[in-house]
Amino acid sequence: MKKNCWDDSVESIAFANVSMSRQPTLKQLRYLCAVAEHGHFGHAARACHVSQSTLSAGIAELEDTLGAPLVERSNRQVLLTILGEEVVARSNNVLLAVEDIVASCRVAAEPFTGAMRLGVIPTIAPFILPALLRELREAYPDFRLFIREDLSGHLIEALGRGELDVLLLALPFPGHGVEERVLFADEFLLACPATHPLASLGALRTGDLRGADLLLLEDGHCLRGHALEACKLRDSEVSIPYQATSLNTVVQMVANGIGVTLLPRMALDANLLAGTDVAVRPFDEAGVERQIGLLWRRKSPRQAEFRLLGDFIAATQKR
Repeated sequence: MKKNCWDDSVESIAFANVSMSRQPTLKQLRYLCAVAEHGHFGHAARACHVSQSTLSAGIAELEDTLGAPLVERSNRQVLLTILGEEVVARSNNVLLAVEDIVASCRVAAEPFTGAMRLGVIPTIAPFILPALLRELREAYPDFRLFIREDLSGHLIEALGRGELDVLLLALPFPGHGVEERVLFADEFLLACPATHPLASLGALRTGDLRGADLLLLEDGHCLRGHALEACKLRDSEVSIPYQATSLNTVVQMVANGIGVTLLPRMALDANLLAGTDVAVRPFDEAGVERQIGLLWRRKSPRQAEFRLLGDFIAATQKR
């Protein structure tokens, strides 16, 4: 029997409904990406704020929808199949694209009215954020800025996974598919005991540090590399008796006569040396500094908003 156009339309709609019902959901893709990141169903469930049974059921539904196993389960570990690894890679791109769509719509309405996730390194956060957050709250009361403090390498990874929107750190720092904007220069100064020979030099040069007991942060902190680079020094040209995890610890070591260090101007302006008798000397040459700036994903639709944030940060540093 010959079908009419109405029959064809009904079949098309029915087929479309079946096809749509067999497509993965964003929630299922998030569950799978969380398992891939944490390698553990329980940890992934906590990261997604759901029960482990809910997460497991979601991934099982995803495998049923796609008609292929994505995860190998055992008592000790969770492994992705080869197809699972490919699905995770593509899912990350899909989830980032969805977040960008939402962000584009919010920014189009009005900048600084939604939420933004900012990553910042420990050698910047305590010296900039207090004043910055206060002024942002006063200027944009509806703007919510969520902060994650961590080392530069970890922040870059989180940015790539879409967990953060923009980073505030010392530049340059290598990253794939990112764009950066320098905001201002942060001068390095010598901090040493008042009785140290370097404290009494007429004109301090970076070359005067060769052979000195230079206290630095441990590997992983970009301040270490930037300080040595700014002073045109190599590890082999200075003695590094101790390494610390924070500038506060470094300052206490200097105050106790263990050595000298290089401190950024923003830390001194924030009274890092309060209560100590540590002497501070500027260098009698240009370029002994680090560059502070923002870094974001190159394809982010919020670039205009990030640049506005950069302007705001730079302005707060001039006041």
